Amino acid sequence: MPLWLTRSDVEFLLDMPAAIEAVSDAFRLIYQGEAELPVRANIPVARHDGSLMSMPAYLGGEMDALGAKLISFYGTNPTVRGLPAIQGNVVLFDGRDGALLALMDAGFLTAMRTGASGGVAARHLAREDARTLTIFGSGVQAPYQVEAVLCERAIERVFVLSRTPAHAVALADNLRGTFDGSVEATNDVEMAVGAADVVVTATSAHDPLFDGSLLRPGVHVTGIGSHLPYASEVDATALRRSTVVVDQMSACLEEAGDLIKPINAGLYEASLIHAEIGAIIAGDQPGRRSGDEITFFKSVGLAAQDVAVARVVYQRAVEQGVGTSLEG
Repeated sequence: MPLWLTRSDVEFLLDMPAAIEAVSDAFRLIYQGEAELPVRANIPVARHDGSLMSMPAYLGGEMDALGAKLISFYGTNPTVRGLPAIQGNVVLFDGRDGALLALMDAGFLTAMRTGASGGVAARHLAREDARTLTIFGSGVQAPYQVEAVLCERAIERVFVLSRTPAHAVALADNLRGTFDGSVEATNDVEMAVGAADVVVTATSAHDPLFDGSLLRPGVHVTGIGSHLPYASEVDATALRRSTVVVDQMSACLEEAGDLIKPINAGLYEASLIHAEIGAIIAGDQPGRRSGDEITFFKSVGLAAQDVAVARVVYQRAVEQGVGTSLEG
């Protein structure tokens, strides 16, 4: 029977380790050609200053999962209608016969699957002895990125930076409630980048957040915030010093300003990109190769991640009797 799963249901059923495993499997299946990922469709609703984005995907192999994430964006909702600007759901189907399995809230699921991609990157690209994490950004995604890195590395110290210092302080206070190590909000970019074993950028910045020459040997960087051709969080210096890994080559060369801007400026070449993360997960390409290597993972977010994580949520819902039947 098809299920309706609320945000509360999804929060109850989904944890970060499970999300990381699901996203890892999705990246591998994409690389192995076991996935169908059509181009996202964006439908404007000019009359109401809104839009609807559709992100469908099919994952074959052992997953055999079919679905789509539907996200609406109405920028005036908070002030005009008292509603969130972004609302969405994931529709999950049975890959074998196309039958509807579930409709579930996409808010928490999206945050977790995006965080999980950073966890997958840390697993394969960060040094085993990484102890210091620096995160740029204090928005919705930031705590999930921190949680994912903590799942993969024994982090002892976290630096938080934000263009709004009060938000950095608030995030640091929040993290202290769930993390036993040291957490410090700071505006000292040079110190925070220079001290980091792992750097995560989770912002809406359009221009680089730090000078790539500040990165010390052995650091891993995950770029998760920018997903527009004209927006970048890292500079060409960081790219040239790094072994660059992407979630999907074609998607990143179309959407990732971190790559597109330096390439168009003649400061970096697409041929220098080391691999898709799926190739590393599958064992066909090496991940980190030395202690001094600087690595950079760029993700623009893929519908396959949503479908893979939604499949886990649905399976757990059935096992635990969670959700509301859509058949009454």
